[in-house]
Order: sequence, then C-alpha cells, then structure tokens
Amino acid sequence: MLIKNAEALERMEKIDTLVVDKTGTLTEGKPKVVSIVAAAGFQEADILRLAASVERASEHPLADAIVRAARERNLDVGKVQDFDSPTGKGATGKVDGKTVLLGNSNYFASLGIETQSLHEQGERLRCDGATVINIAIDGRLAGLFAIADPIKATTPEALKALAAEGIKVIMLTGDNRTTANAVARTLGITDVEAEVLPDQKSAVVTRLQKAGRIVAMAGDGVIHLQLGGHPDRGRHSLSGARPAAIADDSRSCHGAVIGQRGRQCVAAADDAAVIQP
Repeated sequence: MLIKNAEALERMEKIDTLVVDKTGTLTEGKPKVVSIVAAAGFQEADILRLAASVERASEHPLADAIVRAARERNLDVGKVQDFDSPTGKGATGKVDGKTVLLGNSNYFASLGIETQSLHEQGERLRCDGATVINIAIDGRLAGLFAIADPIKATTPEALKALAAEGIKVIMLTGDNRTTANAVARTLGITDVEAEVLPDQKSAVVTRLQKAGRIVAMAGDGVIHLQLGGHPDRGRHSLSGARPAAIADDSRSCHGAVIGQRGRQCVAAADDAAVIQP
C-alpha cells in the first residue's frame, strides 16, 4: 500500500460518513432494459427504435441499455439530429422528423409533458428497484422503459465491513425516490438522498459537514463536487480486484484509503475499492 501523504491517512482515519453513488458503485453499472410499456396509440417496437436512435448519441449507461435492447431485437436504429442531453435530466433529438424526448418525470413536468397516464405502471416497476425512463414523441407521452442494474455481489460484504467500522453509509442518487428506496432496502441502507442532480451533490456533502460529519465519497459523483462543497476524501467504487491503494493529499483524490482499523482495511485503488483481511 502506497501512502503519498501521512496527513491524508490521518484524516481518512477520522471518516465517519461515506456517501456512495448508486449506479456503478453499489450496482454493477451494467443496466438492462427489463420492461417496456407503450402508451395508447404507440407500439413497443416503434418507441424503442426512436429511443435508441436518440440515446446512441449519449454515453450514459442507461442510454447504452436502451441501444442494446434495440439491437437485440434487430431494430433499425436511425440517425438523430439536434441532439441534446441536459445533465441529470434526459436526452432529446429529432428522428425521422419526430421530436423525441427521454427523461425522468420531473424533467417532463418542467416541460409541461404529462406522465400521470402511466404513473401507476411506472411506480410498480420502481418498487422492484428499476429505473424508469419516460419517452415522449412530438410532445406526447409515448411510453416508458424500466431499466434494472444488478447489485454487485461484493456490495453487501463491503457495506457490512463499513458498518462494523462504525461508518455511516448514505446512498446518493439522481434516481427516483421510490427506486432508490427499493434498492436501499435490499442492501439495508437506511439513509437515502434521492433525485439529486449532479450539480446538487456538493450541497449534500456541505450539509453533512456542517452537521459535524467527516465525509468521504465513493462513486462518479466525486467529479461533480465543487471546491465549495467537497468530501474530506473521494473515491470511485465499493468493489474490485486491485488491492493497491493510494492516499492522495488533494481535496478530490482519485485514490484513497477509506478506513483502516485493526486487521480489516477498507481500501480504494484508482478505479475500485476492496476489503482486505
């Protein structure tokens, strides 16, 4: 184990709160479309093809899940024009002359697009832990996609070890509250911050610090934090294979020891965290 700065290690020892992203940290980061619901007047294959045509221009894991679902069904994915992807909200573009919009219900509401007609179906899917993405075509709700991301096999063990160390774990996600709570219940996590946009994550960390917590963060959300509200340490993942760890003395380090007491060490490498005996 390489420690670049002794002060950084000393600060890590005092961490009492770990804020973790859901997608790709607690989960595998390999989401898959598990259900498609088409609104009245629309066909499942048509909305999937149009959605994939827009999402192929995005790099988000949920977008990739929709594109893969279309390809698995051998659908002809078209070209998108005027593509845009507001951070943490969704994506939009024109395909075959149609304006296609994808995103969460809050995003749709801000644009005046109703989602209530499929609310009941969406809530059932969210209660199973799926992320629900709405699709609208030419301003009309056309359907929704339920996307599930399996929990990492190593996550329960990592959370158990953190609890044994007395570290409070808070799940932070931009996902719908119903979905977030379903995943949290599965993992035994009682503290959840849901429906948080990337640019709002720093406020959550700042609030915890003002409450006297010493905060570390695990997940891609680290890169969204501004200097005005940063964790005392930052990391990427709760599982992985590389046992080497680096404690960086930067404010948003890209390798840090999460905690070390006694024989058990919860450590993080550049892109993964491991529990070492």
